[in-house]
Amino acid sequence: MNNPHPPLGFLGGAFDPVHIGHLRGAMAVRDTLNLERVDLIPAAQSPLKDQATVDATHRLAMLELAVADLRGIAVDARELDRPGPSYTVDTLEDLRHACGAERTLVWIIGADVLATLPQWSRWRELLDFAHVVVIGRPDAEPYPAEVSGWVEEHKVDKAGLLSRPGGGVFTMAQPLLDISSSDIRAMMAEGRDPRFLLPEGVIEYISEHALLSRDVA
Repeated sequence: MNNPHPPLGFLGGAFDPVHIGHLRGAMAVRDTLNLERVDLIPAAQSPLKDQATVDATHRLAMLELAVADLRGIAVDARELDRPGPSYTVDTLEDLRHACGAERTLVWIIGADVLATLPQWSRWRELLDFAHVVVIGRPDAEPYPAEVSGWVEEHKVDKAGLLSRPGGGVFTMAQPLLDISSSDIRAMMAEGRDPRFLLPEGVIEYISEHALLSRDVA
């Protein structure tokens, strides 16, 4: 019998611009945990980052182009509709209310981001609303002691994660592709070719709107 409320995943970020690493990470978690869908959630303003290079309207349009042909990958623009900095805990609280108390929800982050958790708003409350799935890297820096302790205290396996709505930390061994939006912006500003790092439709959109370089092929 199929679960009437299959699990959902969410991946937040500036997506400035969205690239293949974002999409591959979302797809890996979708497939590993048999999620119904992973929603990419663009931040209006990431609290720990400078203002995005590309404005929200364009970042959202590029995300929608990037996921248009991907099964089980979608876009959720709720943070763009909320004023002020985009705090993950507020988004997760909103998602929990929207999805109901019983549905399994997972928030996806990269291992490189995990070390910054103590700087997040109400970070210890994240697990009140969802599980956290960490996509690991073989060369990831060690976590601060308080983060390592938190991960160890709440770690779950796949079965444990899928058996309850939230509260666990699950680490995936699959490494992220070594691609960053900032590197891509620098590359394009220098006139270098970004093919195979960005979806083709996103490259075309950037060129059409002259967002990062007027010389994008």
